[in-house]
Amino acid sequence: MPTLQFPAGRRHDLACLGRLAVDLYAQQVGCRLEDATSFAKYLGGSSANLAFGVARLGLRSAMISRVGNEHMGRFLVETLQQEGCDTSQVQVDPERLTGLVLLGLKDRDTFPLLFYRENCADMALDAALIDERFIADCRALAITGTHLSTPGTRQAATRALQYAGRHGVVRVLDIDFRPVLWGLTRRGEGERRYVPDAGVTRQLQALLGEFELIVGTEEEFLIAGGEPTDLLASLRAVRAASAATLVVKRGALGCCVIEGEVPADLGDAPTYAGERVEVLNVLGAGDAFLSGLLSGLLQGRDFAASARIANACGAIVVSRHGCAPAMPTQAELAHWFSGQRSPRVDADAQLAHLHRVAVPRRRWDELCVMAFDHRAQFFELAREAGAPEARIPALKLLLVQAVEQVEQAHGLRGRIGVLIDGAYGEAALHRATSRGWWVGRPVELPGSRPLRFDGGDSVATQLLHWPAEQVVKCLVHYHPDDPALLRLEQESQLRQLWQATRASGHELLLEVIPPRRAGVSQDEAVLRAVTRLYNLGLKPEWWKLAPMSDAGWQALQALVRQRDPHCRGAVILGLNQPLAELVRGFSQAGSDIVRGFMVGRTLWSEPSRRWLRGELDDSALVQAVAGNFGELVQAWLSRATPVRQAA
Repeated sequence: MPTLQFPAGRRHDLACLGRLAVDLYAQQVGCRLEDATSFAKYLGGSSANLAFGVARLGLRSAMISRVGNEHMGRFLVETLQQEGCDTSQVQVDPERLTGLVLLGLKDRDTFPLLFYRENCADMALDAALIDERFIADCRALAITGTHLSTPGTRQAATRALQYAGRHGVVRVLDIDFRPVLWGLTRRGEGERRYVPDAGVTRQLQALLGEFELIVGTEEEFLIAGGEPTDLLASLRAVRAASAATLVVKRGALGCCVIEGEVPADLGDAPTYAGERVEVLNVLGAGDAFLSGLLSGLLQGRDFAASARIANACGAIVVSRHGCAPAMPTQAELAHWFSGQRSPRVDADAQLAHLHRVAVPRRRWDELCVMAFDHRAQFFELAREAGAPEARIPALKLLLVQAVEQVEQAHGLRGRIGVLIDGAYGEAALHRATSRGWWVGRPVELPGSRPLRFDGGDSVATQLLHWPAEQVVKCLVHYHPDDPALLRLEQESQLRQLWQATRASGHELLLEVIPPRRAGVSQDEAVLRAVTRLYNLGLKPEWWKLAPMSDAGWQALQALVRQRDPHCRGAVILGLNQPLAELVRGFSQAGSDIVRGFMVGRTLWSEPSRRWLRGELDDSALVQAVAGNFGELVQAWLSRATPVRQAA
């Protein structure tokens, strides 16, 4: 058992005080930061990464920091909250901006950083707002050395340490030495990890005695101990100032733990070997290591078991782009230690899949979706009505209003959605996005068989410009008994789409409609098609399928549970059937795999035709469509169903 004694019965396992900023990572790997052309936005800052990583591993973390009263500050707070981290102690600065960091990936040894932290919000953490009662309800408090570098943040950190000491909270120091943030280098040298400085050593040593656990790299212990070239001498100097357990991070070599006297040779200290992996990005590896270490210790594991978790977390993160979003989940660690992982982390498809599906996601236990992503059908409606094509975008905006009415009338917040195209429906898409709805968007070229993508062959290029919340919907007329060349061409297109969504982070909905074949039931064709696509390695978040018999849905449920238990589920498509037929289909969808419906023309086709002819005004159109949609919603909600499990 660990020698550290964490108090029990507290509300939070770990509170993290320190840096909370936005990381902007260059998406081009192998070039100078000067030559990067695009950046990915992530949560960053060592303390924030720790709070995020510990929460991802199932512990109750909290963040103590400060953000600006602007978009980036809200992004950071929302990102932590989504992961399950308490943000009640994140102060909001009315004047300062949230800190930013630009990061590059030049090669395995070169990772340029540029800190935009002049008078930023987290370095203005207000000591007067540190809440003793909150800290008293934590089992551990982690502080970074960066927040000891200025008088204001040092005062806040010192006050938090005093409160923690009064209430038996285990205090952890992540030395987190960034010379540029101590003013020891030029501002453009953020990647430099070690510059000896007696002043920094004095400031660190003045507080080392306040901690029960101190964690750092070899270079960080050199600065803490004050012996620029002698690690053992520096460790002895740290030991003279503190009785804390010392954990020395040694990169690929793993780590060593010193609980008593510093040995004559570092190799004599308990040492836990690291994992051998291909390195993409060392940035954030230390934060991942500490997340794993503390999660293990706080769950009662000893240092050997906790270090094993810590080393695995660090190894996984160095193989990925970004810091916080690269942090592993419990499911990933279970796979990592299962003996079934690939030696190359970036080639482990199951690990990559778990990293997508095992993280906290928006819950969609039930979905009532109106689909009006149709393009050819709206064009034909306008042509038949003698109306100009230019009226279709306005029509789709009115359909959004109908969905709004149904959401309010039936209390469907968190259960309603839309499928809208980006051609006629661009304005409607903008209105539907960022309001808590499920939003899907098509990529297929209407009517194409073999499958073609709307807007060009490079679907990955299209997804660069889509909001992350929009789900990629693809309709494919696919049958496992199609001629071989047709089937292989369609499968090639689907694999391209699959890879594009894995790279972009968008969820994927596959709408599979098998052409009818003599002697093959539609249920059988659908199940064989889904099986074939799973065999190809595709694991879409959603399936959109025509109504099946109860036996068909039960068979689909068994198949999905076997092949991808993290699948969100299936939804029923409409195929322009009358409302009464759709309602009858609902009655057979008793399987837990069925999450709802996505229906289109049945709801809006006739009212839209009349509106285009001038027989209905805007209000009448909205009322008619909302009436149809509401009737279908009520039929879905009132059907007898088993208790549903979260996706």
